Amino acid sequence: MIQDWDDAYANSPRIPGAADYPPKWARDAAGFRQAMTGSDRAELDIPYGAGPRDRLDLFRPVGAAKGLAVFVHGGYWMAFDKSSWSHLAAGAVARGWAVAMPSYTLCPEARISEITRQVGKAVAAAADRIAGPIRLAGHSAGGHLVTRMACTDGPMPEPLRARLARVASISGLHDLRPLMRTRMNATLRLDAAEAEAESAALREPLPGLDLLCWVGADERPEFRRQNALLANIWAGLGARRAAVAAAGRHHFDVIADLSDPDSPLVEAWVGGSAASA
Repeated sequence: MIQDWDDAYANSPRIPGAADYPPKWARDAAGFRQAMTGSDRAELDIPYGAGPRDRLDLFRPVGAAKGLAVFVHGGYWMAFDKSSWSHLAAGAVARGWAVAMPSYTLCPEARISEITRQVGKAVAAAADRIAGPIRLAGHSAGGHLVTRMACTDGPMPEPLRARLARVASISGLHDLRPLMRTRMNATLRLDAAEAEAESAALREPLPGLDLLCWVGADERPEFRRQNALLANIWAGLGARRAAVAAAGRHHFDVIADLSDPDSPLVEAWVGGSAASA
């Protein structure tokens, strides 16, 4: 039984060199944006709403895009923006996909339910620019947000739902109720009603969904549990799903393979079928 819920969700204290990751992400992301801007294949700060953080970046492949891939960042809905993750578009872009990366308003300025609606607007704005199938991926809190897009009560309208081909939740949080027991809930402001309504594991998936639940094998037990939880429940509700625990990966480096077009993670996201029996 978990006694310390703050510890259960604390990643940095268990990752060697944790403080080095954010500046490295920022450097790698800036370098990728510079290269893509120089090749005229980047559109930065596209507005999708009226708020100051209602902006997305769009990176295009060489030639016509196979479809739209969207990556939603994590940070417990309280930290970061799109500018730290641009390099993670590299794998899907090299495979011929256009990749959108949105920012969103952070807690406590917004509640998690409001952020869910913002991400829905961001996906719609990107989909207006890029034709074809849509594949979503998100890390940590972003994993929560992209799986909410795939719920029957999610914010995406029917035309977008018909285009949604696959959702990849990487170290995602799918049952938000335990977070009410953490100190960070002073910022998240989750109550029982919102935690239930915003938990993908307590909702139903869209029909015919391909779901990929991906987590690092070296992550905290609670993240591994949350990963298996959604894969298990949604399989029983008709989703075609695959659940993967990536060997040797922890919460901060589990996303690194998104920059490699030949990685198993990129293949599972934008390549062939991710579903398993």
